[in-house]
Amino acid sequence: MENVLEWLEATAKRLPTKVAFTSENAKECVSEVTFEEVYDRAKQIGSVILEDTKDDDKSPVAVFSARAATTPVLFLATVYTGRAYAPIDVAMPKLRIGKIIDNLKTPVVLVDKESFEGFVNLAKDIYSDTYPNVYVIDFANDRYEIYKGGDFESAVSNGDLDDSLINEDALKKVRDNALPQDALYIIHTSGSSGKPKGVVTSHESLINYINSYGDVMGIEESDRFGNQSPLDYIAAIRDIYLPLKFGASSFIIPKKYFMDPNALFTYLNDNKVTAVGWSVSALTVPLSLGAFEEVKLDTLAKVCFSGSVMPCSALKVWQENLPNALFVNQYGPTETTASCTYYVVDHVVEDDEILPIGKPYNGYDVFLTDVDDDSRVITEENTKGQLCVAGISLAIGYYNDEERTDDNFVVRELSDGTTKRVYKTGDIGSINNGMFEFHGRLDRQIKHMGHRVELDEVEHAANSVENVSESCCVYNKAKESLILFYTGDTIKKELSLRLREMIPGFMVPRKIKQLDSLPKLPNGKIDIKELEKQAGIRK
Repeated sequence: MENVLEWLEATAKRLPTKVAFTSENAKECVSEVTFEEVYDRAKQIGSVILEDTKDDDKSPVAVFSARAATTPVLFLATVYTGRAYAPIDVAMPKLRIGKIIDNLKTPVVLVDKESFEGFVNLAKDIYSDTYPNVYVIDFANDRYEIYKGGDFESAVSNGDLDDSLINEDALKKVRDNALPQDALYIIHTSGSSGKPKGVVTSHESLINYINSYGDVMGIEESDRFGNQSPLDYIAAIRDIYLPLKFGASSFIIPKKYFMDPNALFTYLNDNKVTAVGWSVSALTVPLSLGAFEEVKLDTLAKVCFSGSVMPCSALKVWQENLPNALFVNQYGPTETTASCTYYVVDHVVEDDEILPIGKPYNGYDVFLTDVDDDSRVITEENTKGQLCVAGISLAIGYYNDEERTDDNFVVRELSDGTTKRVYKTGDIGSINNGMFEFHGRLDRQIKHMGHRVELDEVEHAANSVENVSESCCVYNKAKESLILFYTGDTIKKELSLRLREMIPGFMVPRKIKQLDSLPKLPNGKIDIKELEKQAGIRK
């Protein structure tokens, strides 16, 4: 297996009429596509792009699309051209989109009709002199249009989407020259400098991860996935590529349902969803809104969670309501193709328990190095070090950012006698009974009142307090003050008293602020920068 298109082609041949992707869209949009339709449309659109571009042009394709069933078709159409796709949600802030476009500098943009108006409004500000060739796909009417030179009033070419467009010779030429190491996608994540990082991942890396994840979760053709992640984020690759490999189906859940647990659970039941891979907040927030009180879950049997530390008080509620379900804790940054370790939760957890992040997926080499000497491998148990990753599923690097790539992906002669290309995660970990444990970020370890304090440890203590749903601790260095934000029914005084029973006095936040909800990033993680603004730490 060398190319993800092999999955699509095999499954489309075996299960042509089975629905691959489903979404709830406006009436004029396509709400579901079969595997055969994904295959045919991807080849048609890919052929249109190949007809209009140079054979040796391997620049990525920026894909502006909605949260729709047809979005994976646009991704795979790009793959048929031999290029990497870079997904962009047109609803993102204009400034961020501008920075992503500046990083990509691509002459090719692929847009679905639903996003075209939003793209045109953005284009006037994010492009200056040179406009890309813009391919607009109207799935509802099986049409395409091509715009050039920034004139979005008049298409230079248009036509019907049908098999007459498919150029088998051109597609075959692309595949004949393809390698497993070729770039598949570029997903942009936040950068500390304010400049998004375009993480480039290859076919072989994605294939290894999907194979490993499928084995751990026991994925089968009969599974029906409930997608939570935005389609331009790393977590969505499971909901896109697992169906292609296994012939399963993905249901793209409307974002609004995650703030209404009854609607969310009804949707999962109505669509007989069996498996989810969600952010931790997608599991904890519904609990704070009364999940399981009225509507129960009938079919969900496989639950993977990642992105942040799972409060075991919340996990326990899910376990009690789904006693026969498989629960898996997953860890890993985008640079390691979604995740690199997993832990199968084999018991009903206690409220104050800390879950390990487990052991490496197949094809991953995960180890610890000394924080001050990243060539020294740490093998002793219960000794903290920086989590590092090597192996087939490492990203190629950061697109158009050689300096940052060289800083984070390094070749090291290690103290165990091996030489490896290593990604330094910036996370602190340890090994306990053969399992990796997570202890927070290196950049979240602060010096406070002469002590080293890990902000994640403060948050874990807070999350273990009864009736605390979520928490986030930030540090005002100028005022030497810890500030804790939390949601839940616990009163501040009671929370402070409980914290003093669990952590040293110098670690108990001076200020504790109760919020109705913590601000979130589109990927479901807590927006720490926004909380720092609320705390007066940053403007």
